[in-house]
Amino acid sequence: MTAILSFNAFDGMRGIQPTYSFGNYIEILFDGYYQEIFLRTGGMALGVTVLCIILGVPETLILAKMKPVWRGTFFVVILGPLLISVVVRTLGWSVLLGSQGLVNSTLLRLGLVDQPVRLLFSMTGVIIVLTHVFLPFMIIAVWSALQRLDNQVEHAARSLGAGPLTSFRRIILPQLMPGILSGAIIVFALSASAYATPAIIGGRRVKVVATTLYDEFFNSLNWPLGAAIAVLLLLANILIIVGCNRLVERRFKQVFA
Repeated sequence: MTAILSFNAFDGMRGIQPTYSFGNYIEILFDGYYQEIFLRTGGMALGVTVLCIILGVPETLILAKMKPVWRGTFFVVILGPLLISVVVRTLGWSVLLGSQGLVNSTLLRLGLVDQPVRLLFSMTGVIIVLTHVFLPFMIIAVWSALQRLDNQVEHAARSLGAGPLTSFRRIILPQLMPGILSGAIIVFALSASAYATPAIIGGRRVKVVATTLYDEFFNSLNWPLGAAIAVLLLLANILIIVGCNRLVERRFKQVFA
């Protein structure tokens, strides 16, 4: 229904018209304003995904080396925020990232900055909060792959003279790649379509696809244009995820063959 609605014409005085065309898609694809919003959203989702990989993979490996008692405790700490609404977590971060918040107060006390850094209503703040929100999904995906890891292969490599770095690069990492790819797909898709966090942390300064979509539906009341934005967001997510998945799989097959 959303896809069909995206082809309807819209008149500011008469609303949705019973005529169909590609006008909404042409307007989005060839208007620099919408192009910038889609590029900004893609960069935001990519940044969050990269940070989740950098933080999530080592964190999962550390969890695997812990004793069962400590492992369970830290799992509760890591996954516990999933039980709290993303809106509540985002509002908490808005307090932390404010000019008088804990983050800026700590930076000022340590002498790392001379004046408060603008983290609220900025892309930097949005990426920080989204990384915290979606990091558990990356950890869960990598943990699932880690459970299928054959430790005997790693021990065999170490006994044959492979160092820790070589063992990780040639033995552990290829076996973790399915989990990393799965986590990256989940994080990228959720980040690209996130609304609450960009709306609260980014405000009106940081426009992304989800907030623009909301504005078209509820402020401009241009439902056909909003539907076209939603369809293009879905298609862009599918193309990027499938393309990156195939590219990474091909590269790793060549490197680790």
